[in-house]
Amino acid sequence: MAKVVVQDLNKYYDNGFHAVKTVNFVAEDKEFVVLVGPSGCGKSTILRMIAGLEEISSGNIWIGDNLVNKTLPKDRDIAMVFQNYALYPHMTVFENMAFALKLRKDPKDVIKQKVQHAAEMLGIQNNLKNRPGQLSGGQRQRVALGRAIVRNPKVFLFDEPLSNLDAKLRVQMRAEIVKLHQQLENTMIYVTHDQVEAMTMADKIVVMKDGIIHQIASPLEVYNHPANMFVAGFIGSPAINMATGKIVSHDNALAFDSGDFIVKLHSDQFNALKGYINKPVVMGIRPEDIYDARFDSMADSPQSFMTTCDLVEPLGNEYHVILKTANAEFTARFDPKELPKVGQKLEVTIDMLKAHFFDPESEISLY
Repeated sequence: MAKVVVQDLNKYYDNGFHAVKTVNFVAEDKEFVVLVGPSGCGKSTILRMIAGLEEISSGNIWIGDNLVNKTLPKDRDIAMVFQNYALYPHMTVFENMAFALKLRKDPKDVIKQKVQHAAEMLGIQNNLKNRPGQLSGGQRQRVALGRAIVRNPKVFLFDEPLSNLDAKLRVQMRAEIVKLHQQLENTMIYVTHDQVEAMTMADKIVVMKDGIIHQIASPLEVYNHPANMFVAGFIGSPAINMATGKIVSHDNALAFDSGDFIVKLHSDQFNALKGYINKPVVMGIRPEDIYDARFDSMADSPQSFMTTCDLVEPLGNEYHVILKTANAEFTARFDPKELPKVGQKLEVTIDMLKAHFFDPESEISLY
C-alpha cells in the first residue's frame, strides 16, 4: 500500500477562480481520511487532482515514493468510486467489474477469481449476470465498489459515493465501506459534504471551506476541540449553539455576560479568557450540554439561567427543544421524560466545562 502526500496544492481556473488554496495534508498508509466541507469548497477538485483527472496549477502530490504530478491516471495505481456509479449500462455486473482487469490483460481464471471474491465480499454474487439497469441504487454502488476492489490499488478515492442513496441505505453502505477498509487495509481518501459520514467513517478528518483547510484531526478532536467557529458550526448535529457576549468580573470570578444572562466560567477557562475582560467573545455550547434544570444533570460545571420554550421537535428517542432568551436562541437535546410546553418559562443548566469560546473577529478558538 502507500501513503498520499498533498503538498502546497493550488488550483486556478482559466477565469481566475482560485478553487484550492495551498492545501497540505497526508493520508498515511492504510489510513481512512475524509475531506469534508460545504459544496464548492474544493474537496472534489483535490480528489480529482490526486486521481490525475484535474490538472495541478502548483504544488506536488506523492503516492508512495512517486511524485505523480505528470503521471497518467492509469499509471497512478489508484481506484476511484464516483457519485453516479459510472457503470457501463450495456455490460453485465461481471463485465463491469472485470473491465479494468481485461484491459490489464490479466488471465481469465484470475479475473474470474477476483470478481467472484469481491462480489461475495459485497453480497452481489447473485447479480453477476444482471445489467446495471436491473439493479437498485445500493446494488449499483456495490458494483462500483467491486470494480475498484478487484484492482487492489494502492489508494481508493471516493467522491461522495453515497449521496444518491436514501437515508437508510446510506447508513448501511457507510458501515460496509468501513468494514471493507478494515478488511483490505488500503489507504482511502473519501470526499463528502455530510459531516455525519465524516464523523462515523474517518480515522482523520480534513475540514475545508472556500478552498482552505481549517482543521485536520481525528473526529473526536474536531468535535471536542474545534479550531474555529466554522469548524464548530459545521461539525455536529444539531449544530452548536452560539451566543455573543463579553467576559466580565462577577462574584470574584470571571463570567460570560450575554446581556440577558450571566454564567460563571470554570476555573480552567480563566487563563484563556482573562485577556478578554470587557471585550466581546462568542460562547458555543453543544445541544447535549444543555439540561432541564428540574432534573439531575450530568454537568461537571453547572450554571443555570432562564429561557422560554419556543418549539419542541419529537425524534422518538430524544427531543430537540428550541429555547429562547431575549438575545439568543438555543437548541437542546432532551430525553422524553417530562418535556416543557411551548411558551413555558424554563430554567436550564449548561455545562460550562464543555463551553467553547471564540474571538468574534478572527473566529479562532480561545478555549
